[in-house]
Amino acid sequence: MRPGGAGFGKRDGAAAPRRASAPALAAVPPAQAGAASVVPAEPAPEIARPKPRAVNENAAFAELKQRLFSNMVDTIDLASLSKLAPDVARDEILTILGDLIAEEQVSVPSAERMRLAREITDQVLGYGPLQPLLERDDISDIMVNGALQTFIEVGGKTQQSDVVFDSEDQLMAICQRIVSAVGRRVDESSPICDARLPDGSRVNVIVPPLAIDGPTLTIRKFKRDKLTLDQLVSLGSITEAGAEILRIIGRVRCNVLISGGTGSGKTTLLNCLTACIDADERIVTCEDSAELQLQQPHVVRLETRPENLEGQGLVSMRDLVKNCLRMRPERIIVGEVRGAEAFDLLQAMNTGHDGSMGTLHANSPREALSRLESMISVGGVNLPPKTVREMMVSSIDVIVQASRLRDGRRVITHVTEVTGMEGDVITTQDIFLYDIVGEDAEGRIKGRHRSTGIGRPAFWERARYYGEHGRLADAIDRSEHRGGLDEDDDGFTGPGL
Repeated sequence: MRPGGAGFGKRDGAAAPRRASAPALAAVPPAQAGAASVVPAEPAPEIARPKPRAVNENAAFAELKQRLFSNMVDTIDLASLSKLAPDVARDEILTILGDLIAEEQVSVPSAERMRLAREITDQVLGYGPLQPLLERDDISDIMVNGALQTFIEVGGKTQQSDVVFDSEDQLMAICQRIVSAVGRRVDESSPICDARLPDGSRVNVIVPPLAIDGPTLTIRKFKRDKLTLDQLVSLGSITEAGAEILRIIGRVRCNVLISGGTGSGKTTLLNCLTACIDADERIVTCEDSAELQLQQPHVVRLETRPENLEGQGLVSMRDLVKNCLRMRPERIIVGEVRGAEAFDLLQAMNTGHDGSMGTLHANSPREALSRLESMISVGGVNLPPKTVREMMVSSIDVIVQASRLRDGRRVITHVTEVTGMEGDVITTQDIFLYDIVGEDAEGRIKGRHRSTGIGRPAFWERARYYGEHGRLADAIDRSEHRGGLDEDDDGFTGPGL
């Protein structure tokens, strides 16, 4: 047992055999080789120790790290180590690593030794070179394009990081570790996989032969501290009056669709709205990858399952939404509406499950309605278009549009009601809008939220039923008197979602 250990050696009570010294990292210069063959004039010391070899090249560092990692895997019991607290496990690994470096008989500068310890520990306990990026709260996306290229998104802007992998095999092993944690696999026979990290971050993996330049890994990170509507106000994504209206919309059980493009903050906004749900309501969530972070005590989380190698075992989003109706939900939350489940969600909204919510990809509230109709049609529902639209009008109360501006900032650009139909056309009215008024000297967009002057939204009677009409009237009055501005007459340029 190593000092300070807890019995992680694979042989209890017996010392591990000493490994032979590793081959030199660089060829011995001829002068030294010749000198080594000359018989010394003076008596040799009692113990002749080899001169430590310096580690100062990237290739040599990578070779040493791989050798130490392999030796450590042979030395410790990973199953027992994984049961320890992270700090205790990290200390144990550092102790064993120090012994292994001593056995290697190489001279490792202190800075390189710390780097070795950090990278090997991350590889044993975490996700290798990705671990430092996953621990940073300012990163929202990690995009790995093969072993030698990794990009990150910080503050809405994409930039290349200095993270590289030792080989495609190391990157592939990390991908396998991520997807196996949720019972999935990725290989040549199943080259595409969606998964999630323990913190709810969304993961997509695609590997060769589909990914030509090597395994490609995309991680949509979630902040450790879940955002609230108050924080969205401070970030400039919505005004205080607008946030109050959103709280009321969530409280009075309006059926809500959150629309937006890729990376616009739809799921973040959905999390914020679900915080307005009462604690005594039963909520059932349906997601492709479980990433919602609801805080209520009575939540049932469901997740889809892909088919296996034999083409069996598929559980689709539509299957989950259908099953929800048999689980006595008070609210159904669909992480993302992508296909035929749109029809089942509308039916749920229209059959006693008020306050249900979902997200979908669209660039405006009007486009969201068109996309929803298209998804229902493609899903095989043979109903006249007017009947489908009437169902949409009777099911959906509010559409909240989130957008990502060209400077990387994310804002709520529309809060729109679905009010009815005129002929075959669905009618809507905007409660809040976001207007772009220019940009500052640094290229950041300047904009303002404004009220459209709607004195009584269509959900006014619903708010009265729940006793929230007073708050709603006050929020509308404040937004009209302030003109809907974020901060000042020049517009506000906060960081956004």
